[in-house]
Amino acid sequence: MQASNDRGSTPYLVLVCGVATLGGLLFGYDTAVISGAIGFLQQHFELDATAKGWAASSALVGCFVGVAFAGEINDRLGRRTALLIAALLFLASAIGTALPRTFEEFVLYRSLGGLGVGIASMTSPMYIAEISPAAIRGRMVSLNQFAIISGMLVVYFVNYFIARGGDESWNLETGWRWMFASEAVPAVLLLGLMLVVPESPRFLLKQGRESAARRVLARVHGAAHAAREADAIGATLAEESSSLRQLLRPGMRRVLVIGVLLAVLQQVTGINVFLYYAPEILKSVAGAETDVALLQTVLVGAVNLAFTVLAIWTVDRLGRRPLMIVGAAGMGLCLAAIGLAATTQAIGSWLLVFMLGYIACFAVSVGPVTWVILSEIFPTRIRGRAMAIAAFGLWVANFIVSQTFPMMDENPWLVERFHQGFPFFIYAGFCLVLVIVMIRLVPETKGRTLEELENMWTHDSPPATPRA
Repeated sequence: MQASNDRGSTPYLVLVCGVATLGGLLFGYDTAVISGAIGFLQQHFELDATAKGWAASSALVGCFVGVAFAGEINDRLGRRTALLIAALLFLASAIGTALPRTFEEFVLYRSLGGLGVGIASMTSPMYIAEISPAAIRGRMVSLNQFAIISGMLVVYFVNYFIARGGDESWNLETGWRWMFASEAVPAVLLLGLMLVVPESPRFLLKQGRESAARRVLARVHGAAHAAREADAIGATLAEESSSLRQLLRPGMRRVLVIGVLLAVLQQVTGINVFLYYAPEILKSVAGAETDVALLQTVLVGAVNLAFTVLAIWTVDRLGRRPLMIVGAAGMGLCLAAIGLAATTQAIGSWLLVFMLGYIACFAVSVGPVTWVILSEIFPTRIRGRAMAIAAFGLWVANFIVSQTFPMMDENPWLVERFHQGFPFFIYAGFCLVLVIVMIRLVPETKGRTLEELENMWTHDSPPATPRA
């Protein structure tokens, strides 16, 4: 598919970004596969509440290491190589978690998948942001969140049909193994397709490969605009230092704080409690049977996907800040309602309604838009390492939430007083913090080129009105 000299090729851009979003799909698949298997794992390995939390959160230890190395891999070897490495890790994890002889072996291979998630979580949106035109960059980066949610929805269906394939004893011994093994299919797909897509043009220019970068830009933007884009990127790179000390400059300190805060708050507002433990919540709080809980989890994934599509079509029209503020406020209200209903033991069918409302608010705002903002705000030369710092904070927060939820949810003292509603009040409080951060600290980034955003932080100038 050849690009037009004047306008570039939108189908080519969509194709390339689509391949990159497979990293996001595997991110979602790997993190959500545990939701259907966790109950069977707990019984198979006879796990207490702490070990149950470790089964779900052990992948996040791999994520810590993954994001720590991902920045260096991205800045030295490129975005494409980083995603190839992630694909290999996903494949190894799929095989290993399906065949563990002990719980310790399961944790080891689950952590390998976490390495892949850590690398893919920051590389896929960064790659997409660097190859996409400013006018549709938010929409294209949001496709990665769409892929993450698609991966979750697919694995919810996979888990449901695998669990339906046998009785309880079969699932305890074999069913959960097939759930983890199924991840090998998208891992092989990512590994093969990443071999045919180009490297990020910004990384190519950073490496001095100007002709290769201009060819990629020409296919995406058209020849005339590609030349201007390459010159602008080159000028920005020439002014940058590759040292992380650049992030300690006055303007850069602010952007680093914003990035870390947004990454952490995306997680401590409780999203992965629902993504990892939804069937267990529906069984323990609402009293649903296993197959009904898994089917209701599919509904959670479907709502997540539908509202992520809405985010894709609105993020470049309404802007990042309005979506984040309204969405976080809606999440907080739904969480408070879940906590209150559980505490007063008036939960009934309301649990699923409030859960779906929370998921809808997250999917249209905090889920995709956080990654859009993180992919936009850091300087090109150190974007990999800067995003690694933010992503590290994200996965630390994810680990804390995933590890502590079962401990709070099964704590006899808390259950006696709050009837399993306590954790949701905590997460609702963090939603309020996110609203305040967005209002007080985060400027609108809609419609600006990455170079314009970098100059805004570097010169510590007030945010101008973005181009339409």
